[in-house]
Amino acid sequence: MFTGLVECKGKVIWRRRTHGGAAIRIAAPFASQLEHGKSVSVNGVCQTVVRADAAAFEVDVVAQTLSVTTIGELVSGNEVNLERALRMGDRLGGHMVAGHVDGVARVAQLRADRNGTRLTLELPAELVRYVVQRGSIAVDGVSLTVAEVAGERVTVALIPETLRATLAGGYRSGMKVNVETDLLAKHQEKLLEGRREASGPPDGDESAGGLTEKRLRELGFTE
Repeated sequence: MFTGLVECKGKVIWRRRTHGGAAIRIAAPFASQLEHGKSVSVNGVCQTVVRADAAAFEVDVVAQTLSVTTIGELVSGNEVNLERALRMGDRLGGHMVAGHVDGVARVAQLRADRNGTRLTLELPAELVRYVVQRGSIAVDGVSLTVAEVAGERVTVALIPETLRATLAGGYRSGMKVNVETDLLAKHQEKLLEGRREASGPPDGDESAGGLTEKRLRELGFTE
């Protein structure tokens, strides 16, 4: 589990193809503090450290992760956002981020304003329902507050510190970014689906699940 508060930027030293995906070595300021089996968020993707030394750490990336995130496009020299896993007792300055990327969004627009930059993303249609105004979204592992939702476009505000300390400072129109939507919203949707399935369709309307005369009477409406 992570907070979405990026600790630093790292740099890809090399990437090698493996039978099951890829191995990636990343230079990081905190590499000496990592051990085998520890979790690190790389551009918002939770990865497990397989080896580390004073200068860098290595992760093995499975084929599924390569296909559904931007990790599959990393090459030597690329910078990445890095965050170590949250420890019990740490302050939660961002929001709860699992490191399980939901999909890849496209940078639609960047617009400077008095306080920084407004970033508009075009999300996959199936993810928009999990995003609400003033809610949270993780973009390349960065916890951000949603300023506006319009159709499949989501706008967030980037303060100068975020632009300086993360990959956001290099975003350009058309670029692809990893997004993770609200974890609680996804769990709530699943629970509600379970309740609907358990209760079955309303009497008198097997297909639509709408209001029926019987249901209206149960709610207190009479002729």
